[in-house]
Amino acid sequence: MDVGQITNLMRAGIMQVFVLIAPVLGAALIIGLIVAIFQATTSIQEQTLTFLPKMLTILAVLALLGGWMFAELRDYTITLFRSIPSL
Repeated sequence: MDVGQITNLMRAGIMQVFVLIAPVLGAALIIGLIVAIFQATTSIQEQTLTFLPKMLTILAVLALLGGWMFAELRDYTITLFRSIPSL
């Protein structure tokens, strides 16, 4: 196993993590922005107001996209295990 193969494996793993986490982080970012705008316009500075909508949004995104995320991770793992003999 040379440095190029290790680099490709690490790059593929990091990209897989980015692809899987992007929808969750994007949804949390959008909800956080909406809540921040709401807090700024109403002058309500309650910390729990930001936590609960983000948590519910993250749970909803995981419920909706959890099957797809699992399938992507499964396919990546199968591909990784199939490439072991060539390493």
